[in-house]
Amino acid sequence: MYDVIVIGAGAAGMTSALYALRNSKTVLVLESESLGGQIANSPRLENYPSIRMISGEEFADNLFNQITDLGADLEIEKVVGIEKLGEGNFKVKTEYREYSAKSVIIAAGVKHKHLRTKSNRDDLVGKGVYYCAICDGAFYKDQEVAVIGDANTALQYSLLLSSYCKKVYIYTLFDKFFGDRAHVKALMSKENIEWRPQTSVIDFIGDKELKAIEYKDKDGNICTHEIPAVFVAIGQIPDNKAFANLVDLDEMGYIISDENCKTKTEGLYVAGDCRTKGVRQVVTAVADGGVAATNATLYIESLDA
Repeated sequence: MYDVIVIGAGAAGMTSALYALRNSKTVLVLESESLGGQIANSPRLENYPSIRMISGEEFADNLFNQITDLGADLEIEKVVGIEKLGEGNFKVKTEYREYSAKSVIIAAGVKHKHLRTKSNRDDLVGKGVYYCAICDGAFYKDQEVAVIGDANTALQYSLLLSSYCKKVYIYTLFDKFFGDRAHVKALMSKENIEWRPQTSVIDFIGDKELKAIEYKDKDGNICTHEIPAVFVAIGQIPDNKAFANLVDLDEMGYIISDENCKTKTEGLYVAGDCRTKGVRQVVTAVADGGVAATNATLYIESLDA
């Protein structure tokens, strides 16, 4: 039996592991996909205290090396459920096996929100339609590409793509951006970025790969833009259904919790983007991880009191 099982290896999950390990607790981290969470896909992290600039991937790698050096175990397995068998006795089920722990921290993060089009062309994902410019943008060097979205991720994707693509078109539903002012200023200074505000992308066109996007302009006209690749950055959604038996979810599916990162189940905590909160940034995810692990440690120690 582990002292703590952490579900998710993003910034919140790995910080949870770090704090638990430094409190001499045994830790297992379970991750369903890839290490680092959302921040690993960010080309530049520039708003983390004391670090002027670092890539999201390097930040995640540093954190991973830090917890493994301290003895964290890691398994790439998707968690499908949690049961509480008694105080200090949780059973965590994955697709392959079961694990036991005295306390559990849910840091499952969020997933990319997919753009729904009139033809429901999910078959073009990975064939011209992408959700990660860092992963797939380099395939379109010296070509024209498009970005859909109006917040920080879309702005960062556009800036990254503009460094090696011939031209970048950014489509936004409104006539303003909702990202950091520095990102907006940088985007506006790029000659090879064209902003198309008040547009709604309504379909992806192509047989075996993307050939064009169909969109509605601000006057209601239906237009077609031939383009080999589009990068969608329209937000994230949580996936907390597997934990609904032990936590309360809000109408959007986020786990309800206060700043103590406690859930309604004693010994079960939540950290990071998957919980209800006003600000979702790396620095707040890291803060959650420290809080959740500290409270999990106090809970475990209270079992022996």
